[in-house]
This record gives sequence, C-alpha cells and structure tokens, in this order.
Amino acid sequence: MLYEHWQAVWRQRPDEMALCDFASGRRWTFSELDQAVARLPSSQEAICFPHGLSADFVISVLHAWKIGQVVCPLETSQAVPQLPPRPAGIVHLKTTSATSGKARMVAMTASQLKADADNIVQTMGLQPGWPNLGAISLAHSYGFSNLVTPLLLHGIPLMVLPSPLPEIVRSAAASLPHVTLPAVPAMWRAWNDAGSIPANVRLAISAGAPLPIALEQEVLSRSGLKLHNFYGSSECGGIAYDRSSEARTDAAFVGHAMANVLLSTNPDGCLEVRGAAVGETYWPNAETGLGEGCFRTNDLAQLSKEGVFLRGRLNDQINVAGRKISPEAIERVLAVHEQVKDCLVFGVPSQDAGRVEEIVACVATRNRVTNEVLKQFLLSRLPAWQVPRDWWFVETLGVNQRGKLSRNEWRKKYLARNGEKA
Repeated sequence: MLYEHWQAVWRQRPDEMALCDFASGRRWTFSELDQAVARLPSSQEAICFPHGLSADFVISVLHAWKIGQVVCPLETSQAVPQLPPRPAGIVHLKTTSATSGKARMVAMTASQLKADADNIVQTMGLQPGWPNLGAISLAHSYGFSNLVTPLLLHGIPLMVLPSPLPEIVRSAAASLPHVTLPAVPAMWRAWNDAGSIPANVRLAISAGAPLPIALEQEVLSRSGLKLHNFYGSSECGGIAYDRSSEARTDAAFVGHAMANVLLSTNPDGCLEVRGAAVGETYWPNAETGLGEGCFRTNDLAQLSKEGVFLRGRLNDQINVAGRKISPEAIERVLAVHEQVKDCLVFGVPSQDAGRVEEIVACVATRNRVTNEVLKQFLLSRLPAWQVPRDWWFVETLGVNQRGKLSRNEWRKKYLARNGEKA
C-alpha cells in the first residue's frame, strides 16, 4: 500500500527535487529517488532498521516498503533489538520516548501510518514549495511523520541536515527560496540566541517538549516568526496543533485537535485520542491503554472551544500531605523568571511521613541566582505548599536525541546524588 502511494507521488513530479543530503551535497529528483531504490538488492530480513541523519535513512525506508519489510527506525546510539515475529498486517514499529517510564514499541499498520501523514499535511498546510529542513531525528515519531512520510506519501521535498548547528541550518536554508522548519524547543532557543533563524522560514513548528511562552514570544518579537506548537505521541501521531498567528499567552494551551482526530477525557481527567492514525497495539506486550482505535494518555487535559489545555500528567503528580500538584504547573511559573533557562520539577519521598513527598526543582540558569530569589518569586505566584523545598542547580539539563527532558531520569540522578533509592 505505502509503496504504491509513493509510485503515484513520484510520477506526478518526476523531475522536481525530492531529497537532498546537505552533508554530501547529493540531490535526487523524485524519479531519481525511485531509481535509486530500484537498484538496491532485495533482502531476506523481515525487519529494516534505518538510522542516522542522512538521505540513506529515507532510501532504506522506501526500499523496505518496496520489498515488504517492517520498518523499525533507530536512533544512532540504539542497538538493533532482538524481536519476535511481527504481528500480521504490521508494517512499522515505533519506539516510544520513555520520558516518564520504560520505552515500548508501538505497532502500526500501513493505513495508520498514512493517516497520520495525511492529518499532518492537511492541518499544518505543508506545501511542496516549502521543503522541509530535517534537523530533528528521523527515527523519532515526530521526525518520521513530519519529514519522511510527507516526502514519500505527499511529495513534500526534504533536505536532511547532519546536525542542528546554527551555521548549518542557516546555510541549508539559504540554498532554497522558502522552507518549513520543524524543531524542538531546545533547537529554537539555540537558534534564537545565536540570531540564526533563517529569514526564509515560512512555517515554523515546535514539538517534542513543552514550548516555553517566553521563547515563543521572543522569537516572534525578534524574527517575526510564529512558532506553531505541535502536540503528539508515538502511539497516535499528531494530537493537537496551534494554527494561530499570534504567540500563546497560556503555556498550558497546546492548540486545537488535528484534522480527523477526536479528543475526549475519561473520568480521571486524562485525554483520550481516537482516529485512523491511532496505533494498533503495544508490541510485543499489549496493554489496555492502546487499541481498537483509541489511545488513553496519562495527560490531564481540559477541552473547550478555546482548544486543548494540558494540566500535567496523572503519574507525575506530587503528593504533598494529601494535596496533589502537577510539576508542570510549577515549571510553567518558574520558567517565566528571566534567569531560568530550563527547569524540571519532581517529587521525592519525604523524611516527614505526613508530607508523603517533597518538591524538588532542578534548574539551569542564564546567570547566577540564589534559590531564595527563586523561592520568593514563586511565593508571589503560588501557594506556599507548592514551592520546592530543595533546589538543585546544574549547568544544563541537556535534552536527549529527541529533544526531550526526562523527569524520570533526573529524579533518579537526584536520588543517587543524595544516596537514596529510586
């Protein structure tokens, strides 16, 4: 099914640019890309494991579609896993980001993969005249669905970059009249600080992690460029997108439902996602949260005509003497302080049994600032019981390859640093 769709795509615009590898300078038209795949030998392997930031990733995916292999993208640092035989009808395996727990695989059918690409192209208005710059991981669900499938199923050209360094992004963009640039907040922050956001970006997308309000507003003020917040998940693809041209004023707002996606909340207040792009199942071990066209998230959400608002995660809530607080609620306020570059908040076991948990803030600052200054800043905006009791200052929180901050990992580091067990 997927390869047949590609055949229709390349025949519509055979001589136009389809793919460019910026590192090597190689370019393929749509017909040349199809010919490059046709020259590759067949394989007896049941699963293809594309990896890296190069055109080879895309060519490997297209070849796998042609010969009927399952595609299981891997980050450069990931080892090839030993996997049991695939479920019937499955063509794609996504590895979840594991920011709040263990990594799992999501099994996808061809129609589910295509539905996500269709929703993204329709909702975001991706256009062949605005090629994608591929600075994000092609292996992650975000990169695969925003870069790879729009190229192969909708003819949206792609230029793959070897890294997101400001000078590379600026140089790559300069070789094209107009570009679309999907990225993660850490990249947008680095490009903004370096003054290197290309002037010919026609569509700017931010996903993979919460987009700070201050960053969004600063980019709009400095570059005149609106960062469109995109919220999705490996399990179901795109969920919500901020289509507006104005900077958001509420960090909890993540946009409106994607085209063809139905959203609701369950009795616990968690978001449920339904649609043709929802994955088939977790694999190899199925779980109740995913299946039959529905993904049940752990994200606490509020739905209204104004859009989708996230109020934290059910399994991240901190219990302070019987009162629950989402760490995101504290992070959003703390991030407003001009000296706070990045922050993560989490709960750890309290020495006082009556309190259950203590709130810890892990903070990376732009310039030196004391915990007392930040504490007073929060006390003027939050109830006293929601203000962190312990502060851990670090040079950088450091995002992973997917542009994410892992609350779970930093909590483990904090406990190990203090000689406690996770």
